[in-house]
Amino acid sequence: MTNDTMTFDTRGLGDILDASDQEQLDRLDFGVIGFDADSNVQRYNVFESQAAGLSPQRVIGEPLFTNVAPCLNNFLVAQRFEDAAEDGSELDDTIDYVLTLRMRPIKVKLRLLASANSATRYVLVQRR
Repeated sequence: MTNDTMTFDTRGLGDILDASDQEQLDRLDFGVIGFDADSNVQRYNVFESQAAGLSPQRVIGEPLFTNVAPCLNNFLVAQRFEDAAEDGSELDDTIDYVLTLRMRPIKVKLRLLASANSATRYVLVQRR
């Protein structure tokens, strides 16, 4: 699958993102934040960096839900990842959301992806 055919709604996107290199992530037209089991950001694409105004150097290695995006540290987002990890279940939910940190409130769609087969979990951000 090429970046031309990879969209925010692509089925099986978590596996595709796992197999993508940084250059491929940077060509996407939506934000990608990949983080590990400790919630430390491991992957961050240029679209999200520019939209959020946070450089990869400032974000990579930092805890997503406390240092990078505390506005996601709630039952709608962070808790879903915790529940999926606890249950060992797949997570692929898309929700309407309003981002509020470091910017005026902005309506977005978030896609939350987690799989027992992958060490990386993803928050994808589609700005309208």
